[in-house]
Amino acid sequence: MNEQTHARPSTEIDRIAETYLDEELALSPLSATYLGLPGREDEIDDLSPDGLEEMSRLRRRTLDTLDAAEPADEVDRVTLEAMRERLGLAEEMHDAGLDAMELNNIASPMQSVRDVLDLMPSDTEEQWATIGRRVAAIPEALEEYVQSLRHAADRGRITSRRQFRVCAEQARDTAAEGAYLAALPESARTAQGPVPDSLRRDLETSAQAAREGYLALAAALDDLGERAPEQLGCGRERYALYSRQFLGSTVDLEETYAWGQEELARITAQMEQTAQQVRPGASVKEAIAALEDDPAYRLEGTDALQAWMQDKADEAITALAGEHFDIPDPVRAIECRIAPTQTGGIYYTGPSDDFARPGRMWWSVPKGVTTFGTWRELTTVYHEGVPGHHLQVAQTVYRRELLNRWRRLASWTSGHGEGWALYAEWLMAELGYMDDPGNRMGLLDGQSLRAARVVLDIGVHCGFEAPAEVGGGDWTYEKAWAFLDAHANQGTEQLRFELDRYLGWPGQAPSYKIGERLWVELRNEVARREGEAFDLKAFHRRALDIGGVGLDTLRSAVLGPS
Repeated sequence: MNEQTHARPSTEIDRIAETYLDEELALSPLSATYLGLPGREDEIDDLSPDGLEEMSRLRRRTLDTLDAAEPADEVDRVTLEAMRERLGLAEEMHDAGLDAMELNNIASPMQSVRDVLDLMPSDTEEQWATIGRRVAAIPEALEEYVQSLRHAADRGRITSRRQFRVCAEQARDTAAEGAYLAALPESARTAQGPVPDSLRRDLETSAQAAREGYLALAAALDDLGERAPEQLGCGRERYALYSRQFLGSTVDLEETYAWGQEELARITAQMEQTAQQVRPGASVKEAIAALEDDPAYRLEGTDALQAWMQDKADEAITALAGEHFDIPDPVRAIECRIAPTQTGGIYYTGPSDDFARPGRMWWSVPKGVTTFGTWRELTTVYHEGVPGHHLQVAQTVYRRELLNRWRRLASWTSGHGEGWALYAEWLMAELGYMDDPGNRMGLLDGQSLRAARVVLDIGVHCGFEAPAEVGGGDWTYEKAWAFLDAHANQGTEQLRFELDRYLGWPGQAPSYKIGERLWVELRNEVARREGEAFDLKAFHRRALDIGGVGLDTLRSAVLGPS
């Protein structure tokens, strides 16, 4: 599909949504950069309590305006439901003080103020000067962030001591010699070559100030950590809010905890069967070891990794476009990159509104890692690329004649997005792309991790009884580690990072597998209703055209209000 096919006049609710987005981006230059929109590219959000309160006032004003608005059509109805759910829940979390206490090892303000630099254009001297000014703003932003953490702690809102220790160490690593900030001035190059000496010196000054800002943050986290509790979990009441934040739906936590254990057992059985195809008589661990040693699945060096990622991502787009999905021409471009950070993990960033910046798949390769196994990572390419995040996000960005900018760019919900990406992995297996036993084991290994963290995350934070395989009773860090290590095979360093992520970011990790469950249920219900007329390609197009709304809103948009 190469042309827009559905023109729709702008409505009052569209204008409310777009006004909200404009005012939100005026308060959040970081969000503007993440979305690829112009605006204060050399500034950083006000991360202080005053800044959080100003964002809250914007949400409340918008909710009041929405209360007086009437939807003009079905698109409006979905926008109204989605905005009320997203903004209303954000207000509940603000009232509970959860925004001010946000601290974890992967997605809190201390990471976002550095990670945003990866998305900034760096082709000209002027662009490098803009980067330098934003880097120079990092110390003040981190000071404001500490103000919010202290404000929250004074009101009894403080995360576990372990998160303070982990994040203080990460802050020191960010400031270290050889890390991104220290290397930034020497890496500054334009298409014509290195930047002028005067600009490089300015970058050195800015980078040094930012490094000192991260060292000051580490010291503040050490100090605040002395006030933090030792317990791992956040408690059932807070967890219910976090779960809704990441799902856009309320689930029965006890039932979901039991389902997670059943799902994990199902996947483990499939892994045992697949192990026999990899090497007859082998256990799962032995089959994985054999795959790791197999040169047919091995890549050496990040250049080879980047080229393989790009090749597989492009191959999937070519194979799926037209036959299984409508993929507009601008969406057929995806860029695969090695991230400047070395924290581990693979992630996706969407295209800019005009597609001048394409959607990108990033691999943050841990320090010292030079060998990669394609058997494990092919499923990740499908998760991050097509038919996963890239198709989902970029196709929504493309629908400008159908959806307002808030719907297209800013209504992301983890359970919707990550659930779709997991569904996309299984879909590729369904379509025959994961028949190779090694690649199939990679799919199942990733799914085992996702199912295990449903159990671990809900169990630890809600205080449910631990599974019998780790001794039952109360969850402890040792039990959580034993459980994760038994059901995941990503290496000790990566799994330790993952465990700290789950402990510090309640509700996010389970949203992948729970979201996938709800996507599958939705597909099955549509297929049941439509019978022989059911068309999978048409279902995907209709569901993805709705955009990244919460899962309850998605269900009502596809099936009709209950």
